[in-house]
Amino acid sequence: MQVTPEILAEVALTEDEYRLIVERLGREPNPVELGMFGAMWSEHCGYKNSRPLLKRLPTSGPRVVQGPGENAGAVDIGEGLVAVLKIESHNHPSAVEPFQGAATGVGGIVRDIFTMGARPVAILDSLRFGPLEEPRNRYLFHGVVGGIGWYGNCLGIPTVAGDVFFDPGYSANPLVNAMCVGVARRDALVRARATGPGNLVLLVGADTGRDGIHGATFASVEDPEKSHRGVVQVGNPFLEKLLLEACLEALESGCVVAMQDLGAAGLTSSTAETAARGGVGIEIDVAKVPRREAGMTPYEVMLSESQERMLVIVEPSKLEVVEAIFRRWELHAAVIGRVTGDGMLRVLEDGRPVAEVPVRLLTDAPTYVRQGREDPEIAALRNRDLSAVPDLGRSPEEGLTAGQALLALLRSPNIASRRPVYRTYDHTILTNTVLPPGEGDAAVLRIKGTRLGLAVKTDCNPRYCLLDPYLGAQHAVAEAARNVSCVGAEPAAITDCLNFGNPERPGVYYQLSQAIEGMAVACEALGIPIVSGNASLYNESGGRAIPPTPTIGIVGVLDDVTRHAGLAFASQGVVYLIGPAQATLGASEYLALLHGLTAGSPPSLDLELELQVQRAVREGIARGVVRAAHDCSEGGLAVALAESCIAGQVGGRFEIEPLIEANAGRLDRALFGEAGSRVLVQVAPGDEANLIALLNGYRLPYLRLGETGGDSLVLGDALAISLGELRAAWSSGLG
Repeated sequence: MQVTPEILAEVALTEDEYRLIVERLGREPNPVELGMFGAMWSEHCGYKNSRPLLKRLPTSGPRVVQGPGENAGAVDIGEGLVAVLKIESHNHPSAVEPFQGAATGVGGIVRDIFTMGARPVAILDSLRFGPLEEPRNRYLFHGVVGGIGWYGNCLGIPTVAGDVFFDPGYSANPLVNAMCVGVARRDALVRARATGPGNLVLLVGADTGRDGIHGATFASVEDPEKSHRGVVQVGNPFLEKLLLEACLEALESGCVVAMQDLGAAGLTSSTAETAARGGVGIEIDVAKVPRREAGMTPYEVMLSESQERMLVIVEPSKLEVVEAIFRRWELHAAVIGRVTGDGMLRVLEDGRPVAEVPVRLLTDAPTYVRQGREDPEIAALRNRDLSAVPDLGRSPEEGLTAGQALLALLRSPNIASRRPVYRTYDHTILTNTVLPPGEGDAAVLRIKGTRLGLAVKTDCNPRYCLLDPYLGAQHAVAEAARNVSCVGAEPAAITDCLNFGNPERPGVYYQLSQAIEGMAVACEALGIPIVSGNASLYNESGGRAIPPTPTIGIVGVLDDVTRHAGLAFASQGVVYLIGPAQATLGASEYLALLHGLTAGSPPSLDLELELQVQRAVREGIARGVVRAAHDCSEGGLAVALAESCIAGQVGGRFEIEPLIEANAGRLDRALFGEAGSRVLVQVAPGDEANLIALLNGYRLPYLRLGETGGDSLVLGDALAISLGELRAAWSSGLG
């Protein structure tokens, strides 16, 4: 075969990689084999640029049952149960066809969970878009939200949490990161490891079509519109529901040796990865693969990414039992091959060999360690002197006032009510949701039949990560953990989705390596392992990369689900600020929204202080001292107070003079500056002494801010705004 640059571009391989394939294979690959190598050696499947860096992440801990390397990670949550978690990206497809791109992203991540033998109990979505003022961005926003809601609702799994952020850097490259959490008995957890030469290989679920061909390779190149046009998968959530129930029943029967989702790279990746994990080979005949389109070639069958398909390994003596289970769920299970002992992935067509490659060659993609270098323009933005930014005025004649600033921030799409998003999702399905979207910093789910609860959330501030990827990634880990701590849960495990531009560019590789190092340091300090994840690189077009976005998905555990807290202030109570009084305008939403500046350094982060703040908050909630807790994040203290007042439908009067003094006399920094390790808590008047004793025991800084009551938010003499006006502003941002 004459290999041209155009052929290599089609499979996203370089000339050096092609020569390496020839060297390792001992011959030139045929077209089917070349397509298989292109898929398996893509960044999406092979992690060529990220794998060497990912070794830095901590992946073990006392709760860890399954770390990276399987379809999903798993952690012990007590009572013989595990939580299974994973997050994945579907960025490129969603940029082209937002509804189906997002929908099939949900379908894929759900399959990663139930293939482990876990019943999915929650979906989360972490989304990034360009400004909604641009019609294309609003189209993408509505399409993605609609696709997530449609698939999850039809599938019968609640979408309970997530996050959304808007920035011009995402205009051509929206991010759609889907996370799923499941629960399983620890002794019933299943690994995707083919074993036993002679065992049968079944393909179950949807028929195979031409949708999604080259999806894995095109997710590893720039320009989603150009690369993914015509290759976006199409989902069928009703078929996936049947597949979910049938697969769980088949796994419970004890007749299944291994199971693997057909996701990126379809049959190629599922067979190769399952065989590699088990140290065996697999032989399949593509003529036995059920198809919904005529004339499909072996190349197309092996690389199709048609949705709702599973690969199942079964002992021959158990075949009839497994077939009967799938038949009962109206699913066809086709025997397409067998496990072999020779370590080869052998593809036949009506018995005629069309590809034969050692499994280890496919799964052992080359890796690259590059030289990163910070973009000097970003360094200059971070080091920019912000002293010239004018402070807030005490009256309209003196310039922007605190009241005007607060209302503007509450209307900001990055702060405003997320109800237009989560009202699309049915978060009540399965009746496990104890703390729903909008009522806490994380969602809380009960585990029926136990006292246990799970808290789940996703987080990442891309502005922090752009200006300082090392510190920004630490903040992403810390804030995600703080969010689950604020509802009373102990952080148990993280799953990460690393969204970056082209790592072949020194500036992007610097961001990627620095972010991973920052994540590692934060996870080690907070004692939270990373048990699964995904790298989504090449998110750029026109030579412009997205802001670095290392999304953190987290699961926390409550030993007693009834001992949780929301963010809403009660009608009577005392409010304290736990954590540092000093804040910064650097990298803040206030600076970006009201002064048009993405500049300055993100807030510093003391990880030991962060750890103690979270421990104190959790203990306060468990003891019944803390009635409400809310993390201070985008928009600073004033926004956090307003959000808790709006949620509780109560006003409050709070003293801010000590905060102004701590912030060099600047009102803007006191009210809207941002800082790490800060949590607002509310206690009953009779519990103040108990709270103070608790905080002193942890040697934490704190301030008594004031008391709730009335129908207005009053912050010293800086502002007094009615609840109605606050709510109207906050409710309009995404309208």
